Amino acid sequence: MQELTEGQVLKIMESYGNDPQQLIAVLLDIQAASGKNFVEQKWSILASKVLGVPLSKIYDILTFYAMFSTIPRGEHVIEICQSTPCHFIQAEQVVGWFEEVLGVKVGATTDDGRFTLFRTSCVGACDVGPVAKIGDDVFGELTLDKVKTLVQSYRDGQPNRREALTCQS
Repeated sequence: MQELTEGQVLKIMESYGNDPQQLIAVLLDIQAASGKNFVEQKWSILASKVLGVPLSKIYDILTFYAMFSTIPRGEHVIEICQSTPCHFIQAEQVVGWFEEVLGVKVGATTDDGRFTLFRTSCVGACDVGPVAKIGDDVFGELTLDKVKTLVQSYRDGQPNRREALTCQS
């Protein structure tokens, strides 16, 4: 993937009217356009200048919200719920399945840059735990076979979203 350019970042901000009230949306779009699922420091500095928002506020947002990252991540971020209900119904086993299928440990990114694996707080789907979130899609009642199928569908570029919950977080 081609590296994000200053012109592309400026265009993203312009699409929101250079409105500082749209900072979160701007940062989400910059992150999505980065190709590495993160907001690079130089784009934070540019956003601060163009939108007239203190750089400290931008970093407050980037470091507070789990959806943002200031370091490169995989194209698909997989988050395993670690809430108490999921813990009691084998969330650690689910972590192990994803680690096995992806070949990486929690916190790491696959060598091909496609997947990063994390633990996360409750995603609000306790009734179908254990659950994992891939991007915006939440998948419940996970088994080893479901994990293998999900990962393969994302590897093939055809995410198996029919298994995703309709009440996404």
